[in-house]
Amino acid sequence: MSTSAHSPVEPSVPAADQARTGDTVTDRLVEANVRYAADFNDPGMDAKPVLRVAVVACMDARLDLHDALGLSLGDCHTIRNAGGVVTDDVIRSLTISQRALGTRSVILIHHTNCGLESITEEFRQELEVEVGQRPVWAVEAYKDADQDVRQSMQRVRTSPFLLHTDDVRGFVFDVTSGLLREILPVS
Repeated sequence: MSTSAHSPVEPSVPAADQARTGDTVTDRLVEANVRYAADFNDPGMDAKPVLRVAVVACMDARLDLHDALGLSLGDCHTIRNAGGVVTDDVIRSLTISQRALGTRSVILIHHTNCGLESITEEFRQELEVEVGQRPVWAVEAYKDADQDVRQSMQRVRTSPFLLHTDDVRGFVFDVTSGLLREILPVS
């Protein structure tokens, strides 16, 4: 059973023939964009988020951050990755967000039942065996979302590149109730 709001992709033709028939997921998304663009009006917004906040969250498809946080287009910067963990690339994005585009607050959101809780750093070793090259990045897997949120808050608060580290808050989103639970930093 699919939980998606859209019909699942069940191509009737082999993958190799999908590109010729225009039936790939990407084709469907591009077609949806054409429909979207037909009624699109430039909102005339600046790239600077209105609420001066950056949200770092997991890429999980179950998280609709704008609805969950009551946000509208242009309100925030949204930075997403596997687990919503603060990596060097997240620090890069937050630094640009703060220094070039005026954000002052950071919200970190992990969630219950995250896929990163079911894998380990051995994932990198498995990839190395399979493809013959070890990834340079860490998996950043974790078993305790609360603790990982605390670690992520600490990484933001101690980054020398970020100007604004006084308003950094972390949460765990419950995928069954839709509620956020705030995680307090280590004192």
